[in-house]
Amino acid sequence: MAKTPSNMVTLGTKAPKFELLNTIDDISYSSQDLFCKNGTVIMFICNHCPFVIHVINEIVSISENYKENISFVAISSNDVSNYPDDSPELMKKLAVNKNFSFPYLYDETQEVAKSFDAACTPDFFLYNNENKLIYRGQMDDSRPGNGIPVTGNDLMGAFDNLIQNKEISNEQKPSIGCNIKWK
Repeated sequence: MAKTPSNMVTLGTKAPKFELLNTIDDISYSSQDLFCKNGTVIMFICNHCPFVIHVINEIVSISENYKENISFVAISSNDVSNYPDDSPELMKKLAVNKNFSFPYLYDETQEVAKSFDAACTPDFFLYNNENKLIYRGQMDDSRPGNGIPVTGNDLMGAFDNLIQNKEISNEQKPSIGCNIKWK
């Protein structure tokens, strides 16, 4: 299992604009449709990555707890020719089975992942109400097999500070996961 870290994109960077198909309802959404007035987290995930599988239940739980204040968007950018477990049909199946309350978008061309400078799954990017990056990096210190419980503390701490209009520390740890499967 390869361990690829996030690219630590410069804080304050504006969110790239995009339009992608939501595999859950087969409707295309633009970033303008998805970004919320308080804050938005863009999550690069996929179906087969052991790092994502390790945290997916906590992602779903956190999204439910914060959905009044934070918009959640999941994107899969993996090459489905070589990784068929990440196909749009199976993305929809995972989203339904896990009760995603957020869109699960398919980035077939991989241009969206490149525009965000996403590197791994999972990879998290939190934007404020001006669509400026205020957090990028890990959900927490848990990784498959390291014995640390999945809590989401790092990501939730950023959410709480955003909601309470508190400063978010620039000391942020990169996420670690499988590399995005580029074509």
